[in-house]
Amino acid sequence: MTTENKIKKTLRGTVVSDAMDKTVVVEVGRYVKHPKYKKFYTINKKYHAHDEQNQYKIGDKVEITETKPISKKKSFIVASK
Repeated sequence: MTTENKIKKTLRGTVVSDAMDKTVVVEVGRYVKHPKYKKFYTINKKYHAHDEQNQYKIGDKVEITETKPISKKKSFIVASK
């Protein structure tokens, strides 16, 4: 068995909730093309991200990076604003 360095996923999105302690919810939108009808549409997904200092507020544009699981739902940390 070999251990490989996995490329960490980096996503950009908007903070939609900051009610939890040291956690923010970030909504990330992807612009995709429908395979049959060829129409473009947006898919939104929400990610829980770790925010150590509770410095990010609702509406902030942030960049989140994948990390080892911090809790059941948190596998991302807020990298930058």
